[in-house]
Amino acid sequence: MSCDRVAREFRRLIEDGATFRIAGKARHDPKLLFSMGHTPKHKIELFDTRFYLANVRQNPELRFLVSYVVQNNRSTGRPEIFPRLFYKDLSLVWRSASHFSSSDGLWVGKGDTYVTHEDGHETITSRESTTDLPIEMQSALESLLGWTRRPLGDGKVIALVLREGPEHRVEPYADFTAPRRRAARKNANLIHGGRSIARFTRKNDPTSLRFVKGYEPDFESGILETTTFRSRLYGGHLQRFRILSTNRKIQYGFLAGPQHVWIIPPQTTMTELSSYGVRTTDVVADDDLFIPGYEYHYSEEAEEEGGEPSHYSQIPKGFAGDACEHDDAKADASPWLDRIPVIQEFREKVLGRKP
Repeated sequence: MSCDRVAREFRRLIEDGATFRIAGKARHDPKLLFSMGHTPKHKIELFDTRFYLANVRQNPELRFLVSYVVQNNRSTGRPEIFPRLFYKDLSLVWRSASHFSSSDGLWVGKGDTYVTHEDGHETITSRESTTDLPIEMQSALESLLGWTRRPLGDGKVIALVLREGPEHRVEPYADFTAPRRRAARKNANLIHGGRSIARFTRKNDPTSLRFVKGYEPDFESGILETTTFRSRLYGGHLQRFRILSTNRKIQYGFLAGPQHVWIIPPQTTMTELSSYGVRTTDVVADDDLFIPGYEYHYSEEAEEEGGEPSHYSQIPKGFAGDACEHDDAKADASPWLDRIPVIQEFREKVLGRKP
């Protein structure tokens, strides 16, 4: 479908009475988004949801696009339009931002949260995978980058689309969490009863990964899709694979570059999406299985003279490789990833490379 045809179809949707539901400042005047050039140019249909996508934009902090997520109201059956902000994460996954904060630079909300307690301190942490857009549309979103040779910067639209939270608010708002809570109340929606489907049985040992039987990726007959794209960070062409589990209840995304292989968090094969365009049901697994090829690993100088520098790393201790050529705040995670048995199996069976 041509860009003009997509735009006309979207205009007819509005003329026929579709209702805008906007979380940000444009809720009183949705046409502001169009006057700033965020008119739909592309369309994706997935399950019972339509995505009308504007062209990609680029800020110093973010590569993103405005997406108009269209779903029918459950009570009236009438279409509703939810403008959302889709962005490409540094792990090369496309996500849907849940909210944002601008009090200390731009920070976009990364979805639902969980609470941990250690040494008497409570920490609220984002579960970033809850904002991952469906694996089925990741390659289509990636292809939109080819439509914009030099993405234009645009800082104002973020506040128009997203709800702004106060400084340090990590938790998303109810419009993001409520569909997830409803889905979780149905036992049939819980993958493996809501328990982990993959874990490391020994701390800091990548070889100790174990899957619950049936939830391991099926490299023999479960590969549904393979696409290719480019990444300067990873040194050229990458391949993206969508692969089912052997029991067909979940699906994985594998990314393979010239030197790196990593896995993005798996998703259920159920079809319910929220108005943010993301799945409402999680697949629980050990986070250390889904470390990207390059991950944050750096030190900061002490705030006080004579103090100790602070170290920050998202790579398991002792497994950080060389610093990234394009980003000195990141290090190569291959020393961890390449010792994980499922990645070794993927290299051999799918890529044809010996571990």
